[in-house]
Amino acid sequence: MNYSFRQLKAFLLVSELGNFTRAAERMHITQAGLSVMMRELETQFGSRLFDRTTRNVGLTAAGERLLPAAQSAVEQLELAAATIGDIGLQARQTLRVAATPLVSSHLLPHVFGAFRRKHPHVNLQLQDDDLGRVHALVESGEADFGLGFFFKAERGIERTLLCSFSLMRVSPLGADRAPRRQKVGRANWDTLREECLIGLPRDNPIQQFVDNHLAKIGRGNEDRACFRHFDTLIGMVEAGMGSTVIPSFALLACRHRQVATDILVEPEESLGFYRISKRGRAKPALMADFSDTLVSLLPR
Repeated sequence: MNYSFRQLKAFLLVSELGNFTRAAERMHITQAGLSVMMRELETQFGSRLFDRTTRNVGLTAAGERLLPAAQSAVEQLELAAATIGDIGLQARQTLRVAATPLVSSHLLPHVFGAFRRKHPHVNLQLQDDDLGRVHALVESGEADFGLGFFFKAERGIERTLLCSFSLMRVSPLGADRAPRRQKVGRANWDTLREECLIGLPRDNPIQQFVDNHLAKIGRGNEDRACFRHFDTLIGMVEAGMGSTVIPSFALLACRHRQVATDILVEPEESLGFYRISKRGRAKPALMADFSDTLVSLLPR
């Protein structure tokens, strides 16, 4: 059999109203069109479903037998359609974000707060993990998009540059500098020649980028104390373990530490901060608005 949901709805409407003209008006079709639809349904079942008179339309025994089954089928289909609609609406109102710990802990709380004030009904979900895992979450579809310093575009992944951040030196406050929040200064790379340096692990792409530039002053790929997370690294600088070179994005974390920050110049080098998403996958409607909110709150 090849009957349709629309035919079953029409059958129920005719049986309820007992009149083809009124049923056709309710369905916004012609009476002739409705008659054709019902004849096709009767052909499918191999039996007349209606007794037609000049005054009204009644169900035959076959029609009476079909009635409860048609009612149940239409109710189930309408319930399923409503449920599917709710699922689609929930998906449209959910943003799943993946980001590295520094981004998650120091930037995204402000972004989530600002975005929630504009879109109070949107469900924001955050997964914070290392850069490789962020990439994997986006690739698998577990996250709508990821945020971080992605140095190259992997196959099937779309990169969107949100902002660029200069490299900066973070150093302990000396005895001559008062223990207060410091303004960002400027320093030449040559000032690092004699400093004790600490950093991220060597396999970290950001550290590799930094070491390429430290090599120009003879300080690349040295054995030095390494710490996996930016917060830990900056805390060790505050404790006097040494200075470090990291992107100025980390100013967000430095605000809570008694450290000195200086943009490195001559030359001034920068890193791109990207949003990544799965190429070919439908993008959430609110992703662009979220990105705009994020960019407006990025440290400059």
